[in-house]
Amino acid sequence: MYVSAMRDAADSEAGRTKAERLRVRGTSVTGEFGLGHQAARLAWYVVQGTLFRFPLRRCDWWRICLLRAFGARIGRRCIVRRTAIVEAPWNLVLGDDVIIGDRTILYSIAKVVIGDRTMVSQGAHLCAGDHDMRRIDLPLRRIPVSIGHDAWICADTFVGPGVDIGDGTVLGARSAAFRDLPAWTVCIGTPARPVRARTISSDGR
Repeated sequence: MYVSAMRDAADSEAGRTKAERLRVRGTSVTGEFGLGHQAARLAWYVVQGTLFRFPLRRCDWWRICLLRAFGARIGRRCIVRRTAIVEAPWNLVLGDDVIIGDRTILYSIAKVVIGDRTMVSQGAHLCAGDHDMRRIDLPLRRIPVSIGHDAWICADTFVGPGVDIGDGTVLGARSAAFRDLPAWTVCIGTPARPVRARTISSDGR
């Protein structure tokens, strides 16, 4: 027996939750960084390469304190592994009970917003920036990324600039998302496409 009502309720709120993610993450920006931003990133690189890598696996509270000190907005009971890479913490927004796995890359030169109870597995790459290939000088573009509540971004995946992944969505291992993915679906491939609805069983099996 499946709890279809859970998915239906999430779908009914998908417009609101997506609108909220888009509001929080802000808009895209083109151009180079100023000196203040570069100095802040240099300071963070030093901290991330030393204090953040404290070699006890379950010191998540310590890493979260450091991220918050550099401006990250992080909810309750989150886990951030010591080998995760965060480019600019002040652009990171995590809900409650978020898990950021080993060797993940959060390239947050623009906002990266991750909803409650979402898991980002080992080796995943959330990329909030690229270069404008329409111009010969390839200017930097900072383009936000957002992930909904109750999603699972599986191992070794890639989420490209500007992508919004819906609530409850599973992005399968080694898949790559270059466009928005709908809520409560299982998506696989490169580029990732929905292959079936995600259902939640009443007994958790």
